[in-house]
Amino acid sequence: MKETLLQGNISDLAPTSLQEDVAKSVFDVSIIIVSFNTQAILRECLESVFREAHPFRAEVFVVDNASMDGSAEMVERQFPAVRLIRSEVNLGFGGANNLALKQARGRFFVLLNSDAFFAPGALALALEHMEETPDCALGGCLLVGRDGSSQPSSRCFHTVIGDAIVLTGLAAKFPKSRILGRFDRTWADESVPSKVDWVPGAFSIVRPEALRQVGLFDPDFFLYYEEVDLCLRMKRAGLKVWYWPDVVVTHVGGESSRQLKSMDYSSPASQVVKWRMRSTLLYYRKHHGSKALLAKWLEKTLYWFTILRNRWSGEPWRQRRANYNRSLIRLMDEAWKDTQGGRVSPARPW
Repeated sequence: MKETLLQGNISDLAPTSLQEDVAKSVFDVSIIIVSFNTQAILRECLESVFREAHPFRAEVFVVDNASMDGSAEMVERQFPAVRLIRSEVNLGFGGANNLALKQARGRFFVLLNSDAFFAPGALALALEHMEETPDCALGGCLLVGRDGSSQPSSRCFHTVIGDAIVLTGLAAKFPKSRILGRFDRTWADESVPSKVDWVPGAFSIVRPEALRQVGLFDPDFFLYYEEVDLCLRMKRAGLKVWYWPDVVVTHVGGESSRQLKSMDYSSPASQVVKWRMRSTLLYYRKHHGSKALLAKWLEKTLYWFTILRNRWSGEPWRQRRANYNRSLIRLMDEAWKDTQGGRVSPARPW
């Protein structure tokens, strides 16, 4: 399926009033999974979904982003109940989700990464929280690794200084500081439900009427920042984003990017790094105007400092670090040119 209309609002997906929306909802929940070359782990994800969804009236979408590993065929063969949407090109996370959001008919929408799995009872708890928290437009969960270790699950909005603190490593070195650990909220008690700025896109549960109010994902963000942008638009509209620690989702992370065999992810020239930089510039230009230029120069300045600290050393690892940061500077300059300073999103797929 090729989708050409990616931007716009959700008014054509839902009735004009909340009462009609609830009355006409066919399902309790619509679960949407975007997949790109993740066949094996997608199977595990879907097994988790159907295990947790069986008490509810649920519809399950898989949007296949032009996978080449047989993912779509596996879904058709092993999960015939899934509504499979094939995209002829990789639309990225937001653009692919938009395809399913335009067709979803649930009272709530759940967005789940293909490398994420529900813990027992997680979906039921998420739906219960949405029912009991009418001011919540979008809710998040506690993300954990396969070993049970917690991952950043709720975050504060990006600022130029905050991003610099993360890039310098100070945030990781002083996680309990309310200033230095602000972005990932590492100072906060992860066991306490909280109203937050935004939650990672590995899992979220969304009210359809909130999307009707603020619009779908902005497809200009091919990868990174799409969920930040959506949550910011919700917050500016007076809506709330919640984090619930009793909703637990195991998140492996990075499966789709590891499938891009043509790219060397140990290299400083990693394409994914440039994707992040492009999205950074697009986000700052969209929401903070000229701060896009400040974000560019502050990031480049940090890389230059690292180069200066390491360039004269005779130790090989320091030379490698200096070369790495030179490459990061080149990538930022390329990202600036590609996006015309954050004003234009390059053609998909990036």
